Amino acid sequence: MLFAGSDRDGVADGRITTAYRRWSEARVVEGRIYRTNAGRIEVESVREVNPDLIADNDADVIAADRQNAKDVRRRLRGNEDWPTFLIKFHLVEGPDPRDELAAQTDLSADDLEDLKARLAKLDDLSRHGAWTTDTLRLIQSKPATRAGDLAAEVGRDLAGFKLDVRKLKNLGLTHSLETGYELSPRGQAYLSSL
Repeated sequence: MLFAGSDRDGVADGRITTAYRRWSEARVVEGRIYRTNAGRIEVESVREVNPDLIADNDADVIAADRQNAKDVRRRLRGNEDWPTFLIKFHLVEGPDPRDELAAQTDLSADDLEDLKARLAKLDDLSRHGAWTTDTLRLIQSKPATRAGDLAAEVGRDLAGFKLDVRKLKNLGLTHSLETGYELSPRGQAYLSSL
């Protein structure tokens, strides 16, 4: 989930704990932690709501930092035929374990073997063949390049490519930038070991 303008600040300081989103289907799952541009949040609940039945004095409207129900409806984006979801969440304090992992540069022999095994498993499960090392090298050679351009370069659809890069990020090998990606220190150390 992304938060724009003052919403980002409100989520970051814990003032905003609710969001309304119009999506074709729910994009978050209750109980999961998500990295956002305002910090990490844990989703407490997600449910579909009728935007026409949102009341001005609803506590969720206030928790979303909206003036009234009309303000909520005005800010909804996406196809008007899509359902509206009410997401309740709280900010997760403390360092992100993925950031700590990504900062590691001293990879032991066991670390390297574990990474190789995990990447080999991702390659083996892929419908489009081995991709992990080629994707890491592509990101290394073209940091801050739009994901769509990277995906086109390797003949992949954008959604599938971004999902694969997220798998690399979960292993601490890449960072997302405002535009595109870059290798993390751990990702650089891994490629240097090959």
